[in-house]
Amino acid sequence: MAQFMDHGMKDITADQLMQAHQADLAVEREEGVRFEKAWADPSSGTVYCLSAAPSAEAVQRIHARAGHRADEVHPVPLAT
Repeated sequence: MAQFMDHGMKDITADQLMQAHQADLAVEREEGVRFEKAWADPSSGTVYCLSAAPSAEAVQRIHARAGHRADEVHPVPLAT
């Protein structure tokens, strides 16, 4: 399965990050997505998520259903 990195949401707190991530996890299987990790930059509040998924569109559909569409979803073609 391919990996994707997405980012979105602004001015988010640690509690909001956890709530958003839990909302993604609650529905991720319905699109064959597995969210592996979520980060937030404390200075900007921007959220970054790493996932394994069949497509970028599947990642975006899960985020949309969870109530927080990603601004961008990028494939991660190479990783170590």
